Parts: sequence; C-alpha cells; structure tokens
Amino acid sequence: MDRVVLNREAMNKETMNKETMNREVLELTIELCRRKSLTPNDAGCQDLIGERLRAAGFSVESLRFGEVDNLWASHGGGGSVFCFLGHTDVVPAGDVASWSSPPFQPVIRDGMLYARGAADMKGSVAAMVVALERFVAAHPQHAGVAGLLLTSDEEGIAADGVKRVAEAFGQREQRIHYCLVGEPSASSQLGDRIRIGRRGSLHGHLKVRGVQGHVAYPEKALNPIHHAMPALIELAAMRWDEGNAHFPATTFQISNVHAGTGATNVIPAELLVDFNFRFGTASGAEDLMRQVEAVLTHHNLDYRIRWDVSGSPFLTSKGRLLEAVGTAIQTYCKILPVADTGGGTSDGRFIAPMGAEVVEFGPVNDSIHKIDEHVRVDDLDLLALSYEGILSEVLDGREQH
Repeated sequence: MDRVVLNREAMNKETMNKETMNREVLELTIELCRRKSLTPNDAGCQDLIGERLRAAGFSVESLRFGEVDNLWASHGGGGSVFCFLGHTDVVPAGDVASWSSPPFQPVIRDGMLYARGAADMKGSVAAMVVALERFVAAHPQHAGVAGLLLTSDEEGIAADGVKRVAEAFGQREQRIHYCLVGEPSASSQLGDRIRIGRRGSLHGHLKVRGVQGHVAYPEKALNPIHHAMPALIELAAMRWDEGNAHFPATTFQISNVHAGTGATNVIPAELLVDFNFRFGTASGAEDLMRQVEAVLTHHNLDYRIRWDVSGSPFLTSKGRLLEAVGTAIQTYCKILPVADTGGGTSDGRFIAPMGAEVVEFGPVNDSIHKIDEHVRVDDLDLLALSYEGILSEVLDGREQH
C-alpha cells in the first residue's frame, strides 16, 4: 500500500514538474514573439534572456558587432563546452492582412501558437533557456560548461552574428566542443528528422561586358545577353558531381539576371548574373570556381566574376552529441529520428570549423517564413525536456576531457 502511495506521489510530482515547465516555455515563447525583432533588430529579446540566466547563476556577455546583438551565457568551468545555438531575429511578416491574427500578437488556437518566429526559432530559444535553468538547478556542480549563444543576425546577411562571435572566440581561445542548434528540423512530427550537417553555399556574381548600340544596327554592337547565353545554358546543364553517402549532388541555380537601359531599342553594355552552388564534400568551392571560369573563358566572354563562400559543408556523423540527441528524442518524442544534411544553411557552419560536433534539432518546419507561422504548444514542452536530457547526457558526470 505504501509503495502505491509513493509511486502515485512521484507520478503526481513528475506531472506537476512537466506542467510547470510547459507553462514556463510557453510563457517565454509568447513574450519573445511579442517583440518585433526583425533582423538585425533584437528588440530586447537578449536582454530578457540575459536577466533570466543571470538570476540562474550564469555569466552573461553581450557581444555587439555593427548593428547586431549577440549574447554568450555560460555556467561552469573547465572541460568540454556544450553550447545551445539560436537566433532572436525573425523575417518580416509579409502581408499582415493575410494573417489570421496579428503576427506579433501571439495567439493559441487548436493547440497551436501562432506568431512570427514561433517556430523559427523563438520556441526553441525559450526551450533552451528553460532547459538550462533546470539543468543548473539540478546539477549546480556539473562537469564542463553549459552555454547559450544567441544572435540577431541569422535571418539577415549573417556577417556580424555567429560568424564574428566565432572569430572572437578563436582569438581568445574559447572552444566549443558540442553545439546543438535549435533550427526547425522536423518534417511532420517533432523529432522525426535532425540535421547532422549542411551543404556549403557558394555565390557567384558575374558581369559580362558587351558593346552598347542600337537594336537596328547589331553589327555595330555586341549584345552581352546573346553572347553569354550559350555559356549559361552549358553551366545550367552541367553535372558537377554525384554526391556521396552523406550529401546529394551539387546543384547550380541562377537566381538573378539583369541587363538593359530601360529602353526597348538599345542593346545593353553589360549583363549581370547572380548564381549559387549548394555543395557537399564531393566538390570543393575552389574546384567549382575553376570549372565555371573555364566555361566562361571557353565561350570568349569579356567577364568579371566575384565569388562569395557563405559557408563550407560540415558533417557530424558520430559522437557523444549525436548519441545523446537520439536518446532524448526516443525518450521524449517516442520516435526514431532520421539524420540527414538537407535544407539550406544554418549558423552551425560557423561553429563546426572550431572542431565542434554540431547537430540541429528543433520544431516542425512546415510553416516557417510563411503567413500564420505556428508551433505546436505541446512540442515546446517536449523540446525543453529533450534539450535538458541532451545536456545532462553530454555533461553531467560523464566528462572525459
């Protein structure tokens, strides 16, 4: 009889703890979503989070570069560094009149929280904060360092955000060994998909020069559009590589083409073309550049090209972090995750070169950047439980460094 009573009391206590966490995560998510933090404006989100974490015993450092706010909060010292990585900025709401409710006035309908940034990624950030608070309360003498890195420059050009922080960390020899990124990774159910790497991104900005003239006298001009067309067609049809076990084949896409003076009877003097490669480890950025320039030269184009590598591919195929993420998802989400390298880029590309294991695990991504962006309220609780479980698995009593 006593055992039954004790078990029932334990169950009631566990239920109360989960309900308390659920309210904490939901309330913080709502408070963050109320702040119109259009990139790169943080709108006070990091101040709010910093105050909470200071109260929980964290050291909090603000790192501002240009117009971008970055926050580094840490607890503990020595040994391995575990870092939650997220962003407080959001994309514009678009046509506000098309939203079912105002995008910066969070509303719960049918178990969903609707607001810009709810899924990408203020829900994840709130779950990380609550998980950190609960972890250090339960393990005040934990091994290693538990940290949170936030930026307001993920949705923008990402020049003064995590990229600059990583450079600053390198200068002061601040390491990160394990990095969990809260980007929305799930397809239809929380935990069904995680990212263990991302493709690299290479941008090309091409200018092809011609000779301006009258369209009635093409023999006295050189049309750069006509001249460049065969080369662009060849580039669009090329097979760059076959990919490999972890990454699909490299893709090439033209995103912008511009020429002309505005007049319909003038052959333009130049053609501007923007294009992008998404590539894995089967091809390197330098090799792709050489192949493109060889095609342009073969077609006798008078051209200039500017290259921009916004991120190199990275992969975390195994390790303590990936094992901990898988265990937590199976425990709390009751599902076996699929691990892949799909999607675009994330700020994990700036942390991976530091030698860190990087895994992305966050909410369902089907509404991100859309009208009526939303996140399932129950998933916020599961995220916080999973995040705390991952942190405990990696740091608590298992330090090996």
